[in-house]
Amino acid sequence: MKSLPSDYDIRYSVPEDLSALEAWFSDPLERRFFPFETDSETEESLKNWIGFSKFKASLTGLLGGKPCAIGSLFLMPYRKVSHHCSFFLIVDPEARRKGIGTSMVRNLLHLAKTRFKLKSVHAEVFEPSPLLPLLNKLQFEPFARQENFIKLEGKGHARVLTEHFFS
Repeated sequence: MKSLPSDYDIRYSVPEDLSALEAWFSDPLERRFFPFETDSETEESLKNWIGFSKFKASLTGLLGGKPCAIGSLFLMPYRKVSHHCSFFLIVDPEARRKGIGTSMVRNLLHLAKTRFKLKSVHAEVFEPSPLLPLLNKLQFEPFARQENFIKLEGKGHARVLTEHFFS
């Protein structure tokens, strides 16, 4: 297992973390692995993403006290489907390959299981998302795959839906 940087920490996200999300998503290369495309769609999605902080369903990773990753559980509002949720995660490109993504997903899973008593968490990723190998490592099971779901740089890429079940 990779050793995390000594100045790495995790806390519940706060609304002010929106500025870090906006900075990361200002780069079109970062946006390509997420389902939103236009600037207005991205702006609304990021507000929704950080909005889960009011339920303590969002975590922010910090390096040297500065946000380096944000992950949120997208809780379901209806009792009938409240036993599961999806999540989004982004790691600052400068902080990747340091174990932070793994730490964030593990902490989101712990939060989902212990605080929200969920039965499963699922993720939607677009190949070649760097999150996919991490999800496989953390025992997310693929349950759907749609070839050529999106076009990136003129080439079709698959959408993969994965789910992690709690025992």
